[in-house]
Amino acid sequence: MVDFGGWDMPVQYSGVIEEHHAVRRAVGLFDVSHMGEIEVRGPEALQLVDYATTNAAARLKPGQAQYSALLYEHGGFVDDILVHKVSDTEYFLCVNAANQEKDFEHLRSLNRFQAEVEFASGRYAQIAIQGPKALATLQKLTPAELGAIHYYWFEDSEVQGTPARIARTGYTGEDGFEIYLDPSQAARIWNELLAAGAENGIKPCGLGCRNTLRLEAKMALYGHEIDASITPLEADLAWIVKFDKGDFLGRAALLKQRERGVRRKLAGFEMRGRGIGRDGYEVLLNGAAAGWVTSGGPSPTLNKNIGLCYLPAAAAGPGQAIQVVVRNQPVDAVTVPTPFYKRAKP
Repeated sequence: MVDFGGWDMPVQYSGVIEEHHAVRRAVGLFDVSHMGEIEVRGPEALQLVDYATTNAAARLKPGQAQYSALLYEHGGFVDDILVHKVSDTEYFLCVNAANQEKDFEHLRSLNRFQAEVEFASGRYAQIAIQGPKALATLQKLTPAELGAIHYYWFEDSEVQGTPARIARTGYTGEDGFEIYLDPSQAARIWNELLAAGAENGIKPCGLGCRNTLRLEAKMALYGHEIDASITPLEADLAWIVKFDKGDFLGRAALLKQRERGVRRKLAGFEMRGRGIGRDGYEVLLNGAAAGWVTSGGPSPTLNKNIGLCYLPAAAAGPGQAIQVVVRNQPVDAVTVPTPFYKRAKP
């Protein structure tokens, strides 16, 4: 157990590699109740959400979710978030644990609309069930027809008699579901999911494998790939920025950056020499300092040492020879296409 943003969180239960493989090959269970929830309601809830976020919330249908971002006026990240459309007048936001109070105050500061912003984290626990056997495991405990819930859609139903929001989302690169429910019922549902998944080889999973899984899938982590100094265009997340939807906070700054050209960009790399490129290590290009590692470590799935780093935009494409400074020694690496791992679609 470790302190994680004020929460006691499990790094591992049986071991990072064992848990990682369970998610890739069968099913894993994560307690992610530390994540934050914010609810926006009212006749102009959409106007607030659409102005505060980069993606096009207006294109969502009830029961649909999207990956998006809250930005400052200069274009840097307040946070990356999930936006769920409950109805035309209600939106449910899942935000990062360490940023939840900041995100709430940010949204409140922008609320010049007929909308109410509620800090709702205390009303929700969150359990993530992830992996190719996640659906078969969860289906035993819910009347919801899970196969009918498409990727990045959700349904309000129940799990073992407890009201639950079941979203087909996740942070592992695998199929699976994130379940939002009353905290008083979370421990019971956790144990019942473990029992239901026993025949499928379910493993409780900690922060350690959550990080290796999301890195293989090239999913950004706030404070690593993204922060207030980095824009979505630099973080290779231009796809969540919908310039054509109208005004949103940070739009003008991003348009200027797009017009003059992005100077640095996130790239994936594999180590070629002996060594692991860890978070914060310096990256060299032709022997000169050129960037830094945002996330790095061994990939259990690929059996390689991989990582993400920022490089000058011209050098961020695949096949670029770089060096990562490991314990004061430059070690050879090369940029590669990302994501490092992509699951086969059924």
